[in-house]
Amino acid sequence: MPHAPEPDEDDFDARPPQPVFHVEQALLGALLLDPHRLGDVTGIAADSFSIAAHAAVFAAISALPPPDQAEHAENADWLDRILTTGRERARGLTASYLHTLVQVCPWPRHAPAYARMVEAEHARRRLQTAAERLVQTVHDVSLPHPVQAVLAEADALAAVVDDIAARFPPRAGVLPRTAAPSPPVAPDYTEAVEEEQMLLATATANPADIESVRWLLPDDLTLPLHAGLWQCLTALARRREPVDPVTVLWEAQQRGLLDDGSKPGEVLHLLAEPAGSVEHWSERALQRSLLATADRTGRRIEAYAGDTANTPFQLVVGARRSLADIGAVHTRWQHATGTVPTPQPRRAPTTRAGPPTTTAAYTGRAARATR
Repeated sequence: MPHAPEPDEDDFDARPPQPVFHVEQALLGALLLDPHRLGDVTGIAADSFSIAAHAAVFAAISALPPPDQAEHAENADWLDRILTTGRERARGLTASYLHTLVQVCPWPRHAPAYARMVEAEHARRRLQTAAERLVQTVHDVSLPHPVQAVLAEADALAAVVDDIAARFPPRAGVLPRTAAPSPPVAPDYTEAVEEEQMLLATATANPADIESVRWLLPDDLTLPLHAGLWQCLTALARRREPVDPVTVLWEAQQRGLLDDGSKPGEVLHLLAEPAGSVEHWSERALQRSLLATADRTGRRIEAYAGDTANTPFQLVVGARRSLADIGAVHTRWQHATGTVPTPQPRRAPTTRAGPPTTTAAYTGRAARATR
């Protein structure tokens, strides 16, 4: 297979082209050889291609009426029109590159198979981009309403997953290859630690308020000691036993929380300085937990999509499982902020209903799991 010339300097870098580059070349070559095969190609558009030059050629092929087959075999007039139209989108496109596309196509009749490969790679890139946007939104400190913005990006990511699932229905039990996600941005725990200390102290001083924040879980707190102390507080309140710094300290000892070297005097001091309200500090802790969960989810899906060995089927399964984590925290956030949507009455199905098949159902499953 001859080496392809560079149709546009902006389209290439020093790295060798990925396999999809050669697939795109084969597809475009097939369509340039046999333009009537465009009717057999579905599921892709110009933006499905990985470089601008290929997108420009496909857009030109799609826009221009196909030539008469006999005339096309005798002259290059239609290719000249493709070149002229394609240069409107990619100025570096050359006639020699069009001829290269024709030469490197092994079997024009395989155009539908090539198109399916292009569609699969485009799905992977779309998923990766949506996951990257989610992670970027989590860390955008300029947002006035970070939770709403993050949840909107999570919904957008879920919509991409649903679209990919519609194009590539997932197969049962096909999990993506496990890949290590990129390390998260190191958070500044100072504010979180201070606010969690105030939460624990305020809850110790006002144990009757603990019942009103049942949506806050120990895992929502950033430090293991804080998570353990919250478990102590909720356990004492549930058993209706006396709650004060001393009883919480004793419960902590019974649970082994002091085995990590925490000093009893420091724990007593931590629990003795209440401020504000239990609900306020609990909501702040839950907000941090939601953002952290979104960050982990986005990075995990990024890692899945960044592994080119994962098929669209695997990406859908892995992404949906990851998005369920956000759905669970989102449901608790709705309970915390009083924004739980009112269930709409549904007609009884005439046939037995199967399990939810869309990513949007992750919120519904999480809500039922918390009841």
